[in-house]
Amino acid sequence: MTDKTELDLGPQPIGGIMTERNLKPHDLVAASTQQLTHKMVSRAAKGRRLTINAQLKVLNALNAASGQNYSLKDLFSY
Repeated sequence: MTDKTELDLGPQPIGGIMTERNLKPHDLVAASTQQLTHKMVSRAAKGRRLTINAQLKVLNALNAASGQNYSLKDLFSY
């Protein structure tokens, strides 16, 4: 691949937050009011680079499922 953008960025803080709050990808999908998939949530936790739109969907779903008010900086290290 000649593209300089790294796609696999390693485990992200969202994975720790989900574990800490005992949340599964399905919990975020169920809490989402947008079109969020299990695959998006799993990729976010594993460290695959997501588009800003997908990041915002995951953020909104996590805030809804956890009752907290996280920001993108809390969830992603890129």
